[in-house]
Amino acid sequence: MGSRILLVEDELGIAKFLKQGLEEESFEVDVTHNGREGLLRSMSGEYDLLLLDWVLPGMSGLEVCKHFRSEFRETPIIFLTAKDGVDETVYALQAGANDYVKKPFHFSELLERIKVQLRQTTPVNDLIEVGPITMDTSNYRVTKGSREIALTRTEFALLEFLARNKGVVCSRESIFENIWGSRPDGETGVIDVHINSLRKKLRPYVAEGFLRTVRGVGYSIEG
Repeated sequence: MGSRILLVEDELGIAKFLKQGLEEESFEVDVTHNGREGLLRSMSGEYDLLLLDWVLPGMSGLEVCKHFRSEFRETPIIFLTAKDGVDETVYALQAGANDYVKKPFHFSELLERIKVQLRQTTPVNDLIEVGPITMDTSNYRVTKGSREIALTRTEFALLEFLARNKGVVCSRESIFENIWGSRPDGETGVIDVHINSLRKKLRPYVAEGFLRTVRGVGYSIEG
């Protein structure tokens, strides 16, 4: 499954927009609109990242941040707020926030900031076991038992991205951005070429349906 995010935001429209956008990017998103409830839910320790509004009913985002950070030292916290003064930014960082995004903001910018924070805190395993095959990401090797499966660098990167999101349907846009490093301008047909090649190379080693196509959405590994 994807990383789990707690969004604490009292503006219903923004909360709905962010939840939908992040879930399309394969994140799991829980939402609460109250600061005190947000703190209670965050203290479960189940979340990989917190998105906090500053001005909230029940308890301010700043107080939520302070209390949460006293218990969880590593989990990233990003503030989302209309407060744009230097003092507010300093207060947020002093309270333990990792980043500070001022409203209004572009979703694409927030998404990249989230990915940066998660990359910095999530250990990357060199070996990935997915179905019957093993990926050695340090040496760019894919094997089934003693047999090595020869892949190009792009095919390897594509398989690794899907394997790290096993069971999640990855959108074509997220695949394109993660493999080619930019957002597509509506044209993602190059993905199909590499998916077809990857599927052919894996076919002798994996079960039917290992690499699944979800029409109109994207791809997932189900093995």
